[in-house]
Amino acid sequence: MANYADFQIGLYFAGLAGELPPYPLTFAGLEAAAREKMEPRLWDYVAGGAGDEHTQRGNVEAFGRWGIVPRMLAGAAERDLSVDLLGHHLPTPLLMSPIGVVGVMTDDEHGDVATAAAAAASGVPMVASTLMQDPMEDVAAALGDTPGFFQLYTPNDREVAESLVHRAEAAGYAGIVVTLDTWTLGYRPRDLQHATFPQLRGYCLANYFSDPVFRSRLAAPPEEDPGAAAIHWAMSFGNPTLTWDDLAWLRELTDLPLLLKGICHPDDVRRARDGGVEGIYCSNHGGRQAASAPALDLLPAVVDAAEGMPVVFDSGVRSGADVVKALALGATAVGIGRPYGYGAVLGGTAGIEFVLSCLLAEADLTMGLNGYASIAELSRDVLVRT
Repeated sequence: MANYADFQIGLYFAGLAGELPPYPLTFAGLEAAAREKMEPRLWDYVAGGAGDEHTQRGNVEAFGRWGIVPRMLAGAAERDLSVDLLGHHLPTPLLMSPIGVVGVMTDDEHGDVATAAAAAASGVPMVASTLMQDPMEDVAAALGDTPGFFQLYTPNDREVAESLVHRAEAAGYAGIVVTLDTWTLGYRPRDLQHATFPQLRGYCLANYFSDPVFRSRLAAPPEEDPGAAAIHWAMSFGNPTLTWDDLAWLRELTDLPLLLKGICHPDDVRRARDGGVEGIYCSNHGGRQAASAPALDLLPAVVDAAEGMPVVFDSGVRSGADVVKALALGATAVGIGRPYGYGAVLGGTAGIEFVLSCLLAEADLTMGLNGYASIAELSRDVLVRT
């Protein structure tokens, strides 16, 4: 059983030798350092959100409305942060949520592979985006023994969707995460101000450009006419006609566990459960897609409706304490996005590992110092409204 709190002891002892931490330890510090390094268009794409970004801010602020009730003499000197998710026993409750441009956020523009390498080193699973700078097979090969999940943006060409899912199966991904809230782009003023987004310029489209079915739709291969290939991608990316009637088709595409991402209403949970999915992913896309309620405020009702089905949560998680609060509200596992993305900007695989270590150390200490030795001891009763 790992003691993630030991990470901070290592930092203190390194300080005795004159060594300071290589990267910032807070989200604010990571964000500021990443902004200094990133090209403005890419920065705005990553940091920005929908509309006036009220939802993005609300996601973060929602965590501040909950406080953890401390218990003393509870025997929590050793903590167990492990969880069971879809047949996998994981050492921690963290996941790395899909970031559709992490591929170009590292210096070498192989950020998806760097993320997979960090997953292999840390045991924290990666949810790999459809939008990758390297083909999904190369990313899967870097995961080592850590399970990875493939996130699907369902295109309006069903045969392309089927091909992507079958490639994910063959590559060894442990499940398919179908994102439901991005059948078209949300209203993002920051991106509109630059009049572009990365994929229109051909970035992070490796899974499409390497896909035999997608390539068969093109008049010329992407290597010969990347601009035309990117335009074809843009015309086929979203599928606004998808309804609950299509869930049976999605379910039949694979024998892998299927999770639906973007579920925030209890009735949608019940329809998903009745449709044979194995997990719910409660998320509002980090506030990037539409003005909506803070995702954390919607999590308890989603968990109740799931009736024991695993519920993955993301949106607004910025600290280890946030992770603990989401777990106490019923999440099975908790995804992070921008924090590890900024780690990728600052240091590639090493930067991501550092961010994960910070989050896990804080989560571990938050549990232990408040008197909770395992995730099983976390429930809504350990939280109070502040």
